[in-house]
Amino acid sequence: MRVNCHSDIKFIDFLQNELALSRGDIAVALRKRELDNDPLPMLLWQYGLVDIEQLERIFDWLEDQT
Repeated sequence: MRVNCHSDIKFIDFLQNELALSRGDIAVALRKRELDNDPLPMLLWQYGLVDIEQLERIFDWLEDQT
């Protein structure tokens, strides 16, 4: 799993610890992000790896990080 920067590491920690996503699920979305350059939260939702409530939590978390 290739991670680009410190903020990506924090985000992946959030996905694993708070949303209980597996490393495999996250790796799938990261590979798609490299190919398509789409936002990771949307890829997670598009591929059914998170539901709409989890997507909202992701956006809330990302907003809190700025």
